[in-house]
Formats: sequence, structure tokens, C-alpha cells
Amino acid sequence: MDSSKKKFSRVLHLYTTLCEGRMINKRDAAQYFEVDERSIQRDIDDIRAFLAEYANENGYGASQIKYDRKKGGFVMQNGKGALMSNDEILAVSKILLESRAFTKKEIRDILDKMIAGCVPQTNMKLVSDLISNEAYHYVELTHKSSIKGKLWELGEEIQKCNLLEITYKKQVASKETVKRTVQPVSIIFSEYYFYLNAFVVQKNTNGLYEQIYDYPAVFRVDRILKYREIGEKFRIAYANRFEEGEFRKRVQFMFPGKLTHIEFRYSGRNVEAILDRLPTAEIILKEKAGFVIRSEVYGNGILMWLLSQGSTVEVLRPQSLRKEMKRILQEALQKYEG
Repeated sequence: MDSSKKKFSRVLHLYTTLCEGRMINKRDAAQYFEVDERSIQRDIDDIRAFLAEYANENGYGASQIKYDRKKGGFVMQNGKGALMSNDEILAVSKILLESRAFTKKEIRDILDKMIAGCVPQTNMKLVSDLISNEAYHYVELTHKSSIKGKLWELGEEIQKCNLLEITYKKQVASKETVKRTVQPVSIIFSEYYFYLNAFVVQKNTNGLYEQIYDYPAVFRVDRILKYREIGEKFRIAYANRFEEGEFRKRVQFMFPGKLTHIEFRYSGRNVEAILDRLPTAEIILKEKAGFVIRSEVYGNGILMWLLSQGSTVEVLRPQSLRKEMKRILQEALQKYEG
């Protein structure tokens, strides 16, 4: 092996050692590679220059190689924003486990890659041990279907603005399937599942596809049995683009529908939890008995949430929602009479 190849191999070895969270002792490294200590120092300086240039190109703080006097060698310290910290990895791991969004194999693979890619080797066992029990007892969702590849493919269809024909299973307990032609606009995660937001379209008299409703339909990704491009593109003006963040603020339990303004009285103990649950909510009146809150929501999913609050909530407006709440509560009460 010529000298340039030897140097290249040596630098890669040193860089890998530092990335794994291990220390480099200059004297030991020089003996191992059969070079003098000045060569090891030049290698370390080259790695430092590479890290600084890479960080400058990508816009975040550089990882730094520093000499640790207590350990007697060089170690790598991750720059701000370069990698996730130990506590960030632990927090994200807990959130992923709680979401139950993936199969048991998928979640194990994801967690292993996160820990191996971001956690220094010296801390890997500690982080793994902290989540191992929860990972072991992880319970898959009933459908147990892998959706990772499907998510990426649907994401590409969204970016390419391709109209799709999807075959969709309407309910878990039902064998009924439907076909829809849709404009896919976003992917959202909520309450254990990934959803495709898409406007249902049909051909008009001019042979052009147009939206049937002015709000998107919501399709659970695991229930999309198959999909195909129909060879047509769609365009949405920038001013009319779908903003999933704004949609997410206004929908509950992924039940779509028309945009509605509601008002309700809340007499519970924790109004902050209400405001957190409904991002568009605002307190319009503070009363002795509680708070009057106004919010903007899509669809009938809000009914499920309001009912879950029991007697702490009274719907004030619109009257149609108040009547529906009353009807449902009366039906529920009848089941406990007699």
C-alpha cells in the first residue's frame, strides 16, 4: 500500500474511532500505525478542518475534537445541532414507543438505528437499558401492517402532484372497499395512525378533474390497499395550497368535514388542557362557573372530544351541535335506566 493510501486508511480509522465516542491517545496511535506522533497530529488537524468545512456548508455547529487532559487523549464533542443529545434520543424513543405507529420489528429497527447513529458508544448501553423494558412489552396495533415504504411513496406522489386512484378499505371489521380518485396533499400522524389527506375529485363536463368538496378527505394509510397514478397532474395555486399544520389545529380524531365555529362553556379544573387540545381555542369570557371558549374546527370529530369531557362541558353554539349533543346524551342515559 503506497503512502497516500496508508494515510487515507489511517485518517478514516481515526475518524471512525472518534465518531464512536472513543478516545485517541497520540502515542498509542503512532505505535499502532507505525508513524511518528506528528503524523497523528496532522491527521487530527485534517479531521478538524473537514468537520469545520462540513458544518459551514450545512449550516450548523461543528463537531469538535478536543484534548481531554484527564483521559490523556483526543475526543470528539458533537457541535450544536449536529446530532441528537442523549436526553433528546431518550425523549424521542419514548414518544415513538407511545405512538404505537409501527410494527414491533419496525420500532426495534428504528430505535437501534437512532441509538447507534446518535449516541456515543459509552452511553449506548445506558440508553438501551432505559427503553428496553418498554420496547419488550411494546404492543402492535391490530392491523400489524408495515406502512414505512408506503409513506415514502405517497410522499413522492404528493411532491409530484400526481392524481391517484386509490382502493380503500372503509372499516376494519368490514370487507367493503371503495375506489376514489384523489389529489394527495399531505400525510399526518394522529392517534396511533398515519393518514393521507387528499381532495376527492371527479371529471366535470369539460373532462377536467375538479374537487367535490372544499375540504380534504382523510384516509388511514394502512387501509389503502393499493394505489396507482392515472397519468394526470393537478395544480394548486400557491395562495390556495393546503397547509397541513392549519388543518391539524382544527380537526379532532381525523374526522373531516366543513369548517365550523363552536362555543362551549367549560367548568373543569384545567382550562390549559382544553387550550392545548384545541389550538384554535380562545377564552372569550371568564365566569364564576368557568370559561366560555370559542374554537374553529373541521368535521364531527369534535363531538367525540366534547362527549369525553362529561359534565364539565356545555355546548352553546351552533344550535345544531347543541341539539346533537343533547340527543346523544339522552340515548346514552336511556341505556342506564330501568
